[in-house]
Amino acid sequence: MADVGDHKVVGVHELPEASDNRGNTLNSLEAGQDEIEIARIERVYKKIDRRIIPAFWILYFLCSAIRSNVGLAQTMNKAAGHNLEAVLHLNAKQTSTALALFYVAYVLFDLPSNLVMTRLSPRVWMSRIVLAVGIIGACFAAVKAAWSIMLLRFLLGVVIAGMWPGMAYYLTLFYPPSRTGKRIGQYFTAAQVSAAVVGLVSAGFQKMDGLGGLVGFQWMFLLYGLCAIVLGFVLLWWLPDRPLPPGEGRTRTGLMKWLPATPPVLTGEDAEIHYRDLTRVYHPRPWSMKDLGMVLIDWRLWPLVLMYFGVVGVGIGTQLYGTVIISGINSSFSGITLSLLFAPIWVMDLIAILLVTPISDRFHHHRAVFFSAAVCIQIAGLLTTTFAPRTQPWARYGGLLMVGFGLGPTVPICMTWTNEIFQRRHGEVGVAAASALVSGLGNLGSIMTTYALYTGWPEDAKRGPHQYRKSNLTMIGILCLSILASILMTVLLKVVGNKPSKNIVSDEGSDSASDYQDGAARREVQQRGFGRMWWSK
Repeated sequence: MADVGDHKVVGVHELPEASDNRGNTLNSLEAGQDEIEIARIERVYKKIDRRIIPAFWILYFLCSAIRSNVGLAQTMNKAAGHNLEAVLHLNAKQTSTALALFYVAYVLFDLPSNLVMTRLSPRVWMSRIVLAVGIIGACFAAVKAAWSIMLLRFLLGVVIAGMWPGMAYYLTLFYPPSRTGKRIGQYFTAAQVSAAVVGLVSAGFQKMDGLGGLVGFQWMFLLYGLCAIVLGFVLLWWLPDRPLPPGEGRTRTGLMKWLPATPPVLTGEDAEIHYRDLTRVYHPRPWSMKDLGMVLIDWRLWPLVLMYFGVVGVGIGTQLYGTVIISGINSSFSGITLSLLFAPIWVMDLIAILLVTPISDRFHHHRAVFFSAAVCIQIAGLLTTTFAPRTQPWARYGGLLMVGFGLGPTVPICMTWTNEIFQRRHGEVGVAAASALVSGLGNLGSIMTTYALYTGWPEDAKRGPHQYRKSNLTMIGILCLSILASILMTVLLKVVGNKPSKNIVSDEGSDSASDYQDGAARREVQQRGFGRMWWSK
């Protein structure tokens, strides 16, 4: 009996074990299927990457160069009297006004441009922006007086408005918001490479001074402008249009009949996989002025604006006045030496972007941590540049390298967080309007930097041991405000949440929330962490 009892006991215990084994087997099969599905999805997104990211990188490289060349023009061929101020007889206030007018136009036209992009073909609108930037950029070669450079800077702001937020919006047509940080960072590196390369290449343009009756900076404006004009036409054919559900044909009406058709980014099974993973993009909800109003009054917008305000102000200040700040470190530096020392700042910026933005996507619930840590590095760099002894000029230069490293991830993280919050909250119009407002209103920091600080602050710009000290300290204060805004946003999102707007739910019925739940949305609930990294495969 004892033996039988023992066997019975064993038998009773074996049944749950068998059940557990079967359950574990099923779970393993499901996990294996999920892994296969995710691997297929990853391949689809990489295919989209090859079509979009290189084109965006070149686009942003040229537009960034055209936008920021005016900063280099202030020091090019200065010894020969052929720098921007000497040729146009500009004083410090006129230079600051010309720089600031670009951002005034940018702030005013950023939102309208992005909203137009949602109504028209996104790839046509992006091509229009690049083409117009190239035309205006080339016209800078003909400037002869203060009024002409002020006018062209304002027009450049008008035509380039909507480019940066438009690129962020464009990505959400092809990727889940949680995966846009790395990609924004990838093409954002073009601005850093542009700043570095333009600084190096400007040394070559300075050697062309006087060739063909043009000074060095005029050759720079002309050639970059012509390159952008060519690129504008190429993008019209290369960039993909908004994706359509598999099997649905694109109707070409009006002006679109006369423009070249662009090949679809995905076909066949790849298109089916993308449709299942990002269904919300294929069935956008038409938006109205009421929807736009709901975005404008959403409190979530304003902490993001404050975050962007600080980091963009420091970034633009470094970009426009980097060579001026370096020359203040050692007044004996030549124009070519300044250009060569300017480049490593943006190399550090690029390294930080490539390191941090992919990790911030994998831990997308902690955007504020990555943002704040990078801003703290900027603050440390500004303090070093400001207070290092004048007898240690290379220590002060090291502070600028720290600023460059800290700048890198902040703008991509800010734009990605905007996409994440407002696509779920308000849909497509939320992404378009919020990214434009964060970029546009945040660029008020650029206006302050170019018009009120550095050379725009005559007392602070006087040569001496405390040159630019007050401007740097002001920027440190604004960066602290950016950190506080990111902390506030995190706390409020924890307390209030980020559910879809009631306006969306009421318009489409009680089941409307399901329209926003596709494969990607379900996965975004969890962070990827360091799973599927090269060392875990």
